[in-house]
Amino acid sequence: MILYGAPLSPYVRKVMAYAAEKGIELELVPVGIGDSNPDFIACSPFGKMPGFRDGDFGISDSTAIITYLEAKFPEPAMLPADPADRARTIWFEEFADTIVTAAGGKIFFNRVVSPKFLGKPGDEAAAKQGEADMLPIYDYLEGVIPASGYLVGDRLTLADIAVASPFVNTAHCSIIPDAARYPKLTAYLAAIWQRPGFATWIPRERKMLGIA
Repeated sequence: MILYGAPLSPYVRKVMAYAAEKGIELELVPVGIGDSNPDFIACSPFGKMPGFRDGDFGISDSTAIITYLEAKFPEPAMLPADPADRARTIWFEEFADTIVTAAGGKIFFNRVVSPKFLGKPGDEAAAKQGEADMLPIYDYLEGVIPASGYLVGDRLTLADIAVASPFVNTAHCSIIPDAARYPKLTAYLAAIWQRPGFATWIPRERKMLGIA
């Protein structure tokens, strides 16, 4: 099975971390913004990352890919069977994919992607707005993280993988929650990032970006 996408994308990272937790082997084929790789385009006609292929089946979008993989490889379950817990898991994934990634993306794009990969100066005002947008996100998560350290059902689910992923991008920009103000969120991110799917990838990403 092949995953097409940029290694620094929070959506690509989410799928790779999910696959690592499930013991699913995915081959990551790097593609960039506007990439015309025909195999990628065949899976993702509108260039949405990541793209995915399993034999004759191709699809794009991280949620669609994970839905396919969860149905094909149901154990260990990363989507709870309980209706309320499943709904909450999907909520946290959507929260991560839209609200967190939108805020963090302003920071990462303007301080990393634009200057390092597009050769254009980033918009620092937009990056500063991203920092401001992250604060209510920190407040929300600090208030909802349970004592177990997992967002749903007191065990690791897709919710945790999805939420932790975009925070890696902001951490690459040295934007992290203040540990004194957000102790639960700080401990939560550290614990999730120590899991196999993140622990093996974050050092590679930092090396790619030239971060010590």
